[in-house]
Amino acid sequence: MESYKKQLLDLRDELLAGQKAGQDRTKTVELDQTSVGRLSRMEAIQAQAVALESRRRQQLKLQQIKAALQRIETGDFGICPRCQEEIDSRRLDFDPTAPLCIACAQALEK
Repeated sequence: MESYKKQLLDLRDELLAGQKAGQDRTKTVELDQTSVGRLSRMEAIQAQAVALESRRRQQLKLQQIKAALQRIETGDFGICPRCQEEIDSRRLDFDPTAPLCIACAQALEK
């Protein structure tokens, strides 16, 4: 459990640091045509949209990390809430935020 907890905390810290570094990319694009040409503005708007989507995904991952850390604290980590079976350690090694076993996750996707 401690290794998963450390991995989750490290991932959380990495995401938070990345969010701080990327805050400028999500700022509103200036519409002053004298300072930025039309194509440059379009590229800036596209880059802003990509940065906003990246930030949304980071927020989702942070929520998943928080939930996994809560499961560690309550003793539910590594147990699938749908079937009550143990989640394979290879799955947790790959993604310690995984809340479901492979079988239940695949059943939800269908």
